[in-house]
Amino acid sequence: MEIESIRPALVMLVALIGAGLIVANRNNPNKREACSIATALTMFSLVMSMIPGVLEGNTYHFTLFTFLEEVSFTLKVDALGMTFASVASTLWVITSFYSIGYMRPTKEHAQTRFYACFAVTLSMTMGVAFSGNLLTLYLFYELLSMITYPLVAHKGTDVAYAGANKYFFYLLGTSKAFMLSGMLLTYAIAGNLDFQYGGLFPAGADSTVLVIIFILLVAGVGKAAIMPFHAWLPAAMVAPTPVSALLHAVAVVNTGVFSVLRIIFHVFGVDLMKSLHLGTGLIVFTSITILMASLFAMTRDNLKARLAYSTVSQLSYITLGGALLTVSGMTGGIIHIANHAFSKITLFFAAGSIYVITHKTDISQMKGIGRQLPFTMLAFSIGALSMIGVPPVSGFTSKWFLALGSIEADQIPVLIVLLTSTLLNAGYFLPIIYNAFFKAPDEEPAHAIAGDKDGGSHDEHHEINEADHKFLVAPLCVTAVIAILLGIFPNLFINLAKLVIG
Repeated sequence: MEIESIRPALVMLVALIGAGLIVANRNNPNKREACSIATALTMFSLVMSMIPGVLEGNTYHFTLFTFLEEVSFTLKVDALGMTFASVASTLWVITSFYSIGYMRPTKEHAQTRFYACFAVTLSMTMGVAFSGNLLTLYLFYELLSMITYPLVAHKGTDVAYAGANKYFFYLLGTSKAFMLSGMLLTYAIAGNLDFQYGGLFPAGADSTVLVIIFILLVAGVGKAAIMPFHAWLPAAMVAPTPVSALLHAVAVVNTGVFSVLRIIFHVFGVDLMKSLHLGTGLIVFTSITILMASLFAMTRDNLKARLAYSTVSQLSYITLGGALLTVSGMTGGIIHIANHAFSKITLFFAAGSIYVITHKTDISQMKGIGRQLPFTMLAFSIGALSMIGVPPVSGFTSKWFLALGSIEADQIPVLIVLLTSTLLNAGYFLPIIYNAFFKAPDEEPAHAIAGDKDGGSHDEHHEINEADHKFLVAPLCVTAVIAILLGIFPNLFINLAKLVIG
């Protein structure tokens, strides 16, 4: 049942109001950060209030304004949008607390701009999640790229601007060159842009044109980081860790894979995808991305760089699941939106905690660090085991469904890719855990100059005391626990996935 409701618009509006309040309280850090947390909690509550209705099969609609008679900027909350929105809104709450623990000790500049841009970013993310048609998605997709630029370039160094420019060029370049063209062709063929179960193209549409449209739309979603349009993501790691955590483990990257799933399910539809064999080409590109990104990850000593390439690989699991076009495969892809988000943000949170407390950024520096930061590294280990696919952590559930989906599709090469990538995941995560807990730390001088690859440098003696950084450590423990709970109790997102698949 379709329900007219202003709640989808309120979710976005709350974040915009919150950004204004953050700016208004820029001279009072406590009030500013309280506004950020209150805004995140309010958005979370509004999103959660719509879950019962969505699980009952309802959708929530709200028209922002009409562009043409056949096209309007419309918000629509359905099962796929709720999957994305519930994850993003939950993690914004947790990241709001984490950001306090990161930004204050590192004495980051422009903290008001940081928190305000964060709030607007979540508003645009919700716009993508709740888009009712391709035009609305395109609008918020572009706005998201623009508002995240100052977050990526936050440090204001030449390196930060270079990374942010690369980020901006890739994302806007692909969307302008490909997605916009694909959207115009879609409108020319279908006569509308509304997302529809089973797809929106009429019977008898020219198959060659449809294949071209599919290639344009998928290539235009640079945020999905499918090779060769992936280089922006490692470059964007110059951002502060809270930005890397939420934007590049959740908001931006999930916007990408979410948009690809929208194209598969609600622009083309499973039946048309099968008849045109569109899933096959997508499977090839995602499989290459999964394996190549994992190999790149193994060569990186910087922890955030390794996590960045891991993200490139893991995102393609989601797209691969949709491309398999089987019930189990599509289920695995959809639930991996949540499973990857909670696990990967745990890893990024841990990387930030290590940096703030010890000023270490390279894996080779982290021998014995598990004895110094037991909670941080235990949470890191849980996130890593999830990425590898070890039960009962949530990543196992995703890989289980993806493996079943590859068998259902008679795609044994995909099953081999999944198994190989699992070994590669273990190859670049397990040595970190082993070195952290089972190797003695390297001796360091009492007063060491620690190079800061996150920006700046330090020349002082650092007492390593995890208990003094509760705002850093508590959030990563929470996300680690949720990653386990999603593996043991996966029904919420599985039920949402069933509603998406129909």
